[in-house]
Amino acid sequence: MSRDALVFYSPVDDAGAWRAALAAELPDLDFRVDPEVGDAAEIRYALAWLPPKGFFARFPNLQLVTNLGAGVDALVRRDDLVPVKFSRLSDPGMVAMMTSYVVFAVTRYARDIPVFERATRRGEWEYVHPRALSEIKVAVLGLGELGGPAARTLASMGFTVSGWSRSPKDIPGVASHTGRDGLERVLSENEIIVSLLPLTPESRGLLGAAEFALMPKGAKFINASRGAVVDEAALIAALRSGQVGEATLDVFETEPLPKGHPLWSLDNVLITPHMASITVPALAARDVAESIRRVRAGLPPLHEVDPGRGY
Repeated sequence: MSRDALVFYSPVDDAGAWRAALAAELPDLDFRVDPEVGDAAEIRYALAWLPPKGFFARFPNLQLVTNLGAGVDALVRRDDLVPVKFSRLSDPGMVAMMTSYVVFAVTRYARDIPVFERATRRGEWEYVHPRALSEIKVAVLGLGELGGPAARTLASMGFTVSGWSRSPKDIPGVASHTGRDGLERVLSENEIIVSLLPLTPESRGLLGAAEFALMPKGAKFINASRGAVVDEAALIAALRSGQVGEATLDVFETEPLPKGHPLWSLDNVLITPHMASITVPALAARDVAESIRRVRAGLPPLHEVDPGRGY
């Protein structure tokens, strides 16, 4: 009898932790870590993050690909996949981590922390009078699995929050906008802009020179979604001119961000190495196992992705 096997691939995730977490949920699942895949014909499921070109072509009986993260843009444009079901992870640990990152980045600007960081380096006592959080207008672009909870949390803290998404969303305390008109309004009326947009054909390069010009002069920009949502050259120009006053960037067109890249030399930019949200195997394994059970029963997986939409 052939084994029901899963192949695991990730340059950053802990295979051992995933093996243990999935064994607790599906003891009968044969967990194989690339490149030790055994008989490739036995592989029915893949749990992967950024697999190399041609990776999936080896597995003729693949039925389900689960992406080790929320952004599936790297999976939906591949040419080595037979028709399979896609799902993405949606675990409470990942949502909590992203929310904490957004709250940190927004609060850092709301409380003028970069001003004090620079004053500390100069050895100067520089007082800036705090503003009420309700006076600070924040926009969250993308109100999905990660953006929705982040926007809701910011609103619950007392910020004045707007959101922009492909379809209208009903989130307590968050003004919802859609369409090009909505995007232009949200960009022009908020001083802190957070991108949590999925990377789709529509969102690629969405934030360019025209969009940065719409923002109030000195706006703060936070990107924790995908680097390619932003025209990087236009962002650098806006940061140099002061049109964008500060930026917190977790994602880039090329990762790791190359040595000597212009963003490294800007003192109004905080760079983090694509770590705003990661997956916690012990919390996420339940969903992965349930998706496998559903596919075994001929049902769609949890958190199924529509490759046409890209999310």
